[in-house]
Parts: sequence; C-alpha cells; structure tokens
Amino acid sequence: MKSCVLMAHVPDTASVIKIAGSGNRIDDADIKWIISPFDEYALEEAIRLKEAKGGTVTVVTYGPERAQQGLRECLARGADGAVHVKGGEGTFGDSLAIANVLAAAVRKVGPFDIFFTGVMGVGSDSALVGAMVAELLDVPHVAGVVKLEIGEGTIMAHREIEGGAEVVEARLPCLITAQKGLNDPRYPSLKGIMASKKVAIQAFAVADLGLDESAMAGADATCRWKALTLPPAKSGGVLLKGEDDPGGAARELARLLREQAKAI
Repeated sequence: MKSCVLMAHVPDTASVIKIAGSGNRIDDADIKWIISPFDEYALEEAIRLKEAKGGTVTVVTYGPERAQQGLRECLARGADGAVHVKGGEGTFGDSLAIANVLAAAVRKVGPFDIFFTGVMGVGSDSALVGAMVAELLDVPHVAGVVKLEIGEGTIMAHREIEGGAEVVEARLPCLITAQKGLNDPRYPSLKGIMASKKVAIQAFAVADLGLDESAMAGADATCRWKALTLPPAKSGGVLLKGEDDPGGAARELARLLREQAKAI
C-alpha cells in the first residue's frame, strides 16, 4: 500500500516567539524548527501501516530550504521517500494556497492509496489544509482520527466528538487527519539517521507544478496575515495571608473574585 504523508515544518512549540520587524511574521532568529507535532502521529500511522501490510511511505512538504531537515527526520523514522516543494514564504497562513501546492505535488508524484496529515499544523492552527487537499484530490476525508482500521479497499476511522465517539467508514483512496491519541510516535534510530542521509529528496519549484506562487501570494491570495501581536504581559498575582485571620482572607478572596476577576 502506497501511503503519502503531508508534513509541515514548524517552530518548536517551546520556542520563545518574537515578532519580526514587518509586524506580520515571527522573527526566525534562534528558532528551532520541528515536524509539526500532529504530523508526527500521521507519519507514525503510515509507517505502522507499511510494517503491517507492506508498501511505501512518501512524505511531501512545502516550505523553504530548512524544511529538508524535517524531511530527513521523517526518513530517519522510517519513510521511504521525500518530496520538497520549495517556497512558502509568501503564502504563509493561506490554507487554500498551501493545499493547492500540496495537491499538485501529490498528483505529480502519485498515485497513492491513502493520505495522512496532522489534524492541524502548529503555527497557523487553522485545521483546514488536510480537508482542502482531500477536496482538491476528490477523495474522502475523515478528520481528527484517534484509531484507524484498514480493510480491503476501505478504512474504519474512529474520531472523538463532543460527548462520545464516532466511527466512519470510507473507501480508499482516502485522507485522514491524525489527532493526539492515534499512536505514540517513535524516535529516529541511529541506523535510520545514517540511512536517511543517502536518500535523494525530490525537489520542485512551485512553477514545476503548473502554479504561480507569486499570484497566490498576491492578487489571488485568499488569506493575508496583516499583523501579529504577542499576548499582554501577565500582571503579578495577589497573595493573601490567612494564617492569623483565615475568615478575613476568605472574605477578601471572595471580594476579589467578584469585583476584580468577575468570576463569581
């Protein structure tokens, strides 16, 4: 079975974020870049499927040169091939533009039997790209999957919903977006790291896919990030000492919750 994993290379969630001088991007300086955490679940599920039923796993990403680092890590974990569409600086946060590029790349290097990606890419957190790629490829799509069963030409996908669970059956080819709980992603092995260095990564420009990136970033843009701001700094807390007068401290806490916090 041929699996395709769509991977986003994103800032480490532990990074200290600073706003760039443009005001609508983050400052890349001193940022560590990683595989988007939800995409790790997608990759692990594709590798487990290969181990159980045979086949191959190909990882596709769209981003600047640094995204190759993420592809190498995917190869080290067990993927067989990697595709890098170079670009993405001008289409940051535009889910439809990203989906169009990924879908075009998949058409160029496919076909595939099943597609995996994270429920959302950490960074823009839109949770739109996976569903959009499925629509562009005209394949079924199941979002937020926490358990997956592969049958003969079909899948049975379990997804969490408010107050319960939902089980969805879909035909292959199909795209699923992985949610936390689907599996426990593995770490790259030393053998895998050494082997990944020998794998040639297929690289394309957006123009090679028949798309105009400058138009998608300009006149045809469906989303523009006008400004980013950091959350306001937190003020210091209030310490109530109740050793000598617990009742008074309790009354003062209730007053603060009512009058300042508006919590009661």
